[in-house]
Amino acid sequence: MKRFYFFIALICFAISAKAQFGVGGGGPTIVGRISGTVIDSVTKQPMDYTSVGLYRSGGKSPINGVLTDSKGGFKIDNVKPGSYKLVISFLGYPTKTIDPVVTTAAKPDAKMNNIFLSPGSKTLATVNVVGQAPIVENKIDKIVYNAEKDLTSAGGNATDVLQKVPLVNVDINGNVSIRGDQNVKVLINGKPSGATSASLSDVLKTIPADQIKSIEVVTSPSAKYDAEGSGGIINIITKQKNVSGISGSVSGGVGTRQNNGNVNLNYNKNRFSLGINAGGNLTWPQVSTTTFDQQFKGADGSITRHNFNNSTSRIKRHGAIGSVTMGYEVNAFNSFNSTFRLNDGGFSTDGSGVNNIQAGSILTQYTSSTQSHNHFGGFDWNLDYTHKFKKEGEEFTLSGQWSHSIITTNYNNLFTAVNPSQIGDNNGKNNEYTFQADYTLPVNKVVKVEAGGKTIQRRINSNYDIFDTDNSGNNAVRDSLNSNLYDYNQNVYAGYAVLTFTLPKSYSLLVGGRVENTRIKGDPQNPYQDPEKVGDLYQNLSPFTTSYTTYVPSLTIQKQLGSQTLKLSYSKRIQRPSLQFLNPFINRSSIQSQSVGNVNLAPEVSQTVELNINKFVKSSVINFSVYYKNTNNMIEGIADTLTETIQHQVVHATRTAYQNIGKNNSFGASFFGSINPIKPLTIRASINGYTYNPTIFDAYKDKASATGLYFQYSAFGSASYQFPHNFLAELFGFTNSARRTIQGTSPAFGIYAFGLKKQFMDKKLAIGFNTVQPFARDKHFDQNISSDSFSLKSSTAFPFRSFGITFSYSFGKLSFSNPQQQKKGVNNDDLKQGDQGGNGGGTPSGGR
Repeated sequence: MKRFYFFIALICFAISAKAQFGVGGGGPTIVGRISGTVIDSVTKQPMDYTSVGLYRSGGKSPINGVLTDSKGGFKIDNVKPGSYKLVISFLGYPTKTIDPVVTTAAKPDAKMNNIFLSPGSKTLATVNVVGQAPIVENKIDKIVYNAEKDLTSAGGNATDVLQKVPLVNVDINGNVSIRGDQNVKVLINGKPSGATSASLSDVLKTIPADQIKSIEVVTSPSAKYDAEGSGGIINIITKQKNVSGISGSVSGGVGTRQNNGNVNLNYNKNRFSLGINAGGNLTWPQVSTTTFDQQFKGADGSITRHNFNNSTSRIKRHGAIGSVTMGYEVNAFNSFNSTFRLNDGGFSTDGSGVNNIQAGSILTQYTSSTQSHNHFGGFDWNLDYTHKFKKEGEEFTLSGQWSHSIITTNYNNLFTAVNPSQIGDNNGKNNEYTFQADYTLPVNKVVKVEAGGKTIQRRINSNYDIFDTDNSGNNAVRDSLNSNLYDYNQNVYAGYAVLTFTLPKSYSLLVGGRVENTRIKGDPQNPYQDPEKVGDLYQNLSPFTTSYTTYVPSLTIQKQLGSQTLKLSYSKRIQRPSLQFLNPFINRSSIQSQSVGNVNLAPEVSQTVELNINKFVKSSVINFSVYYKNTNNMIEGIADTLTETIQHQVVHATRTAYQNIGKNNSFGASFFGSINPIKPLTIRASINGYTYNPTIFDAYKDKASATGLYFQYSAFGSASYQFPHNFLAELFGFTNSARRTIQGTSPAFGIYAFGLKKQFMDKKLAIGFNTVQPFARDKHFDQNISSDSFSLKSSTAFPFRSFGITFSYSFGKLSFSNPQQQKKGVNNDDLKQGDQGGNGGGTPSGGR
């Protein structure tokens, strides 16, 4: 409760900051309005549907524009202080230019007198001003994928879109990685979501692709960013148009795999903006089949026990996400911005299987059925205050955010023999409170200083209730072995400073440092177990605490050579283990394949040196990088065999425990290119390759089966063609190699798809057709893990083939507009996500 009052106090402080700082001078972001009325000089009647274009004074390219209303009036909002010219035109009338029209920070609104147009004898030609961003942009500090320009992204979800982003990989389970590293932080509009910390892969499946405007990928974050996330940062930008008046869009799709819809509504008038967005999706039931083969070996290598199962699973998913964003610029120097985002999603599974256990000549066979329901939801609420000073570019920002998420998992497992049937109820809650302050000062034309501080307070707790039943699901008795309670607190305190130098001969230098202190407290409890029972089954767990401080330097040197940019960067990152890795309770939900966390895990620490070359050639771009990455205290799951007696039954199983297994020295190279061999054709390709060469700590050498030097890769390619009459076609595909651990491999993954789209009504309406993997219903995913005492193989056939119809419709009066600069705010780039789904934050593993 004290933290809640503290958070509210911070917000009140931000609201009162205007009085504290006062009104400074010359801030550049205040916007105003230019308005007036167009009159026919002969008839003295107002002229509706007259084009009014806004240009920089003396400029040749329009930056905004509107049509007059039925009374001849026009209003151009979101006009920053400056000198402009108005160009007024109407069919059959000579164009009239008014230059200059001046607005200032002190007087941001300019109201014109009546503007008279005189009829002419010549008819004016119609001029269309079209500006289109490329699908992929290579910027100095990031790669930007403009999803709204990609027609094959329509009708899917965020996972489908991420599969097409350069340097990003997505596996069959929806786990996201950058250049093969799954230690990635995913943000939404520059801010974290409490839901993603618990089940990232599931949350991404709830975000409709039609809601995504672009995706930014940052591979070498500077010290200004959180130190967490060795792989990098992915920022998903949703569609929030900056327009005057009311506008919006409606889009959706119906297909054989999933259905989705999205509604976007925007209102922007003068210095106030309001955006509302809501979307959701629903999948048709999808049936997958899995074969599971587990062998236990004796000291001489012979097979002593063999478990082999065949199962079928039917899964349905649903998801919804919505947000309300409000912004108000009080004047040129003080502004507020707030966003409230809701998310809700879940999936239900019905499964059945035939299970076999062979020990010597004895074969035991039994059947199983599983029903489960998983639900997650919550909200993120943030408030930002920005104050700008007299000096150009100098500003101070206060930001606060409260993220709340809940996860519930209910299941019912019924067995005809061997295992007791079981029902489970897991309730998890995650509250995250963040406060940060950032200050930027351009000292002169050469030096810019950025500094700030931040704290993140995480409070996670869960209640896991397990009950044993008969094989009909009746006569439930609490399972005191696996029922548990868990409270977990994590506090992070950070400060940073970054210096940017603009040097002669087109050189620039960025040097920074960051210090982060992490404090962890965990309290595992099992109030139901018999205190007299000890050993592997009944764990005698105690509260634990951990504290460590990390210094994170960063350095970037850049040289501009005409259309070519050369950049050398060094960055250090850490990866804190999340709750899933620290949870000490044994997860026996699969009795044959168990898992457990480790409260003694140290964070991974990685250091990366990268040389990057980016070159533009007319409309084509080429980006090439080579890099070296050293990772210490690598976290991997180590599986080992065990035998335990549960309710008078001897159970032979494997148990995976998360450990710091060693270090890895990796060399890699990545390439991205986009070319236009002919004007309507765009071809894109991306490939990334890197080595996996672990040096294993002595304690785990006898558990390893995959040692040595391995090469891993991912590749992507696409081609789009713009036919006449607003008809567009696109084809794309990607492939990822299998991923290595010291005990084996995880599945390789690749798909292909193509789409067609036809636009109508001046491109306001679009109808399209998409298909994924049209010539094969299923994709097969194989996993292989082994040591000197066991081997485990599994293969899953998952349906991927889909066909779908998509549509989109945009409405609103504006024809073109420039978006405002994105507000600063909370940006929690942290926590090792692991498999990015399942029992994440707020949902500790447990049960049987």
